Amino acid sequence: MKKNNMVAMILAGGRGSRLFDLTKTVAKPAVHFGGKYRIIDFPLSNCANSNIETVGVLLQYESVLLGSYASNSQIWGLDMNDGGVFSLSPREKDEANLSVYKGTADAITQNIDFLDNAEPEYVLILSGDHIYKMDYDKMLKAHIEAGADATIAVMEVPMKEASRFGIMNCDKNDVIVEFEEKPKQPKSNLASMGIYIFSYKTLRQYLKEDDKKADSNHDFGKDIIPAYLNAGLKLQAYRFKGYWKDVGTIDSLWEANMDLLDHSEDLNLNDPSWKIYTKDTLSSPQLIGPNAVVDDAYITQGCKVDGEVHHSVLFTDSVVGEGAKVYDSVIMNNVKVGKGAKLYRCLVAEDVKIPEGVTLGKKDSKEILLVTKKVVNEVK
Repeated sequence: MKKNNMVAMILAGGRGSRLFDLTKTVAKPAVHFGGKYRIIDFPLSNCANSNIETVGVLLQYESVLLGSYASNSQIWGLDMNDGGVFSLSPREKDEANLSVYKGTADAITQNIDFLDNAEPEYVLILSGDHIYKMDYDKMLKAHIEAGADATIAVMEVPMKEASRFGIMNCDKNDVIVEFEEKPKQPKSNLASMGIYIFSYKTLRQYLKEDDKKADSNHDFGKDIIPAYLNAGLKLQAYRFKGYWKDVGTIDSLWEANMDLLDHSEDLNLNDPSWKIYTKDTLSSPQLIGPNAVVDDAYITQGCKVDGEVHHSVLFTDSVVGEGAKVYDSVIMNNVKVGKGAKLYRCLVAEDVKIPEGVTLGKKDSKEILLVTKKVVNEVK
């Protein structure tokens, strides 16, 4: 029996099309974040810190790199004899020619045999593309104490933004009485975080029933949760108070990286009590040149700075040349900023070489400029 008899399933197959070139050849959960991390490090580290020993990572789009990375269970301390991290891709079966996951619920349904072999009492469903720290063990205890069939993590959002989310309407005891998907006129501001705990025996039954429905979307939000509500099962809301961000757009990815500087008390990657684990780099230590100016910056291993860096995040092995100035920007892995170049409010993709003397982005712009090799070629 596992420490808390709960298996985690991380939905990590999304295409991430709103991240444009950053996800052309890489699945969104494998995108780099915060200098040396990948986005999927966060849910995997949360699992390790929450005493969850068995984790299934459900892959689909550009699965090779992500699957190889996720299978390194020892990175997160999940390499034990009766557990670990397992990469689960869509499989062709005798009863159906399945080549893709048809929805979030279908992804779990296709891997019921994996869950059956693990014999969990509870199943934790997670997304692979959110930045946050969360103790899932506390959520499980709340689920058990409430006697719930399912528990859904929620957080309060500004009422004016509530129509962008799946909204949970609850009674005075936080029992969910209604679920509305992106309502035009929301009744509450309790937004679903896409984090669910289900009692497995009941979930298995509902997944099997949903799989037989020709008109189903095979989705937790659109099908499984409404089915639970219609059947009168108990759905409990679990209020989360910490930092959480869905980094599904260029702006939100830039904002989350900037939060390492602006809200470091909420997103502290140096907290020894709740570590975020990742594959360590073999790069040399950072080098700050004698004429460099560095102000309010997050600079990772392997970086060399001879210019100016202001309120920015530099990922592994990036270089800022002499006289170059970087403001309010996120510089991803192995970027070379040429001498005298100026960057304002940019998110620079991996392996891009910024020519000498060019200016990219605008100081007072509300938009973030995604700088790719294509953009650089256009300004040469």
